[in-house]
Amino acid sequence: MSAAQHAPKESLKEQVALLPFAPGVYQFLNREGTVIYVGKAKSLRKRVSSYFVENRDHSPKVRVMVRQIARIRHIVVGSETDALLLENSLIKSLQPRYNILLKDDKSYPWIVVRRERFPRVQSTRQLVRDGSQYFGPYGSGMMQRSVLEFVREVVPLRTCKLDLSPEKIARGSYGVCLQYHLGNCRGPCIGAQSEEEYARQVDLVTSVLRGDLRPVRRYLEGEMERAAAALKFEAAQRYKQRLDALDHYSSRSVIVSARIVDIDVFSLVEDDDAAWCNFVRIRHGSVVGVTTVRLTAGIGGERADMLTLAIQHLVDRFGGGELAREVVVPFPPSTTLLFDGVTFTVPKRGEKLDLLEFSQKSARIYRAEQLKNLEIRNPERHTERLLASLQQALRLDRPPRRIECFDNSNLQGAHPVASCVVFRDGRPARKEYRHFNIKTVEGPDDYASMREVVYRRYSRLKEEGAELPDLVIADGGKGQMGVISEVLRYLGLAIPVAGLAKDDRHRTTELYCGDPPLLVGLKPASPLFHFLAHIQEEVHRFAIAFHRQKRSKAFIHSELEQIEGIGAKTIATLLQHFRTVAKIKAAPREELEALVGQARARRIRAFFDGEQ
Repeated sequence: MSAAQHAPKESLKEQVALLPFAPGVYQFLNREGTVIYVGKAKSLRKRVSSYFVENRDHSPKVRVMVRQIARIRHIVVGSETDALLLENSLIKSLQPRYNILLKDDKSYPWIVVRRERFPRVQSTRQLVRDGSQYFGPYGSGMMQRSVLEFVREVVPLRTCKLDLSPEKIARGSYGVCLQYHLGNCRGPCIGAQSEEEYARQVDLVTSVLRGDLRPVRRYLEGEMERAAAALKFEAAQRYKQRLDALDHYSSRSVIVSARIVDIDVFSLVEDDDAAWCNFVRIRHGSVVGVTTVRLTAGIGGERADMLTLAIQHLVDRFGGGELAREVVVPFPPSTTLLFDGVTFTVPKRGEKLDLLEFSQKSARIYRAEQLKNLEIRNPERHTERLLASLQQALRLDRPPRRIECFDNSNLQGAHPVASCVVFRDGRPARKEYRHFNIKTVEGPDDYASMREVVYRRYSRLKEEGAELPDLVIADGGKGQMGVISEVLRYLGLAIPVAGLAKDDRHRTTELYCGDPPLLVGLKPASPLFHFLAHIQEEVHRFAIAFHRQKRSKAFIHSELEQIEGIGAKTIATLLQHFRTVAKIKAAPREELEALVGQARARRIRAFFDGEQ
């Protein structure tokens, strides 16, 4: 029996919670594993969660369908338009039971550059393999028409159906039409435009439709300069407006293609002890399936071997045992003998590279969701994997179950403070966090502040015989790391030290360990990288919050100290009772007198009433 048959109803909440807030396509499967509905969404989690909320607007059909849902699958894409196109492709190939309104096999609009002398650029919904060039598809007829109008406005080409053979043009069989007088055609029918010049204009159009705007930009800039030099300022302004429109123009989609007919795409995302392989199947120019699997067998071997095993597995399980004649891969498989008659392509540019990147993105998203799911369902196992990865990366004797991380915070030397956060078994132990006021250092000296704080922290733990950390992390890279190591050696403590370097936005960039410090290679998308980034963000947040609190208290005291005749004890009494200066300002005189006496109350009211 399949996993879908065993999926408990309450697990749907967990599946919805794991969906991203990104555009894409979702699929509902029943207990037999059959896709019963395919839909698109601007935000997958918001759209799918709406099905599981009690709503009187839900039709009886929707309520019946929801009761049959056992599992949810999804595919993330780059835009709502791509989601629309992929939804159409999947509905046509899967024919889900509840997609009644979308089973009409309606085709999408394309733009075609006809294969003929003086080619026309036209709208069509039929792809005919006659050598013409097709561009699109477009998510709606309105989108296609706007692109077509834009192209025709930028580059004037003929729209008539005339047979422009050399003989008929030479005989003068035709006369110019209204489009010629409007400037939308340069008159190839009367020989006013040569075939070579017209071909250059067509090349500009095709470059725009392919998404390469550079040639047409150069053309428009040249025309604008010529018009301005000839004092034709209205024409120059029109070219300027067209140049501005180019900045907002886009006409490409990786979901459906007119130039790629039947092709399979495979990508591989590797982790420390696992790999994820994504399989995208394209038939008749449309994506008809996207599948990702996790590999455990063969991990640690060659990447090419992993890819070969993954292709075999995916094709046998999801591809009906057959590959397309061309397969796009990120690198060549270890052998092609197993795939007779198949050409493997490693793309460097163009639509095939776009498809490979789409596949890689799908694999990374699936991987992140699986790891998140593992963390939710089995947090102990996730923690063990995380700590084992950190132990291996830093070459530690044992997993670092207790980690302490330090950070300093000051504003041009004012109110210097430091903070220490503690992580136990990969989780924040917030009750053990500690703040430190810097007592012996004057001015902004981060190294001296760190030396003081670390000495105070571990000399006390050593004296009390308290638990020591398995790892100390410096939020500041090699310099702070060296200071901590120096203090620990002085105290006779053999605690491993690591350093986290960060950029101007306080984002984790590098990890160091050892003495002298050595750079540790980390994959930016790995769980270990995100774990260390979380530690760094936490200690930074904690230090900044304490520093802001110190600054706020200093400001409050300085404001109250300006009142003549009000001392430290009176300020403490007022703040203990009212908590904030704003409440002191608003307090009636009678309440102040009861708290600090008539004379002080009079001075306080006079001070604040005078301010107001």
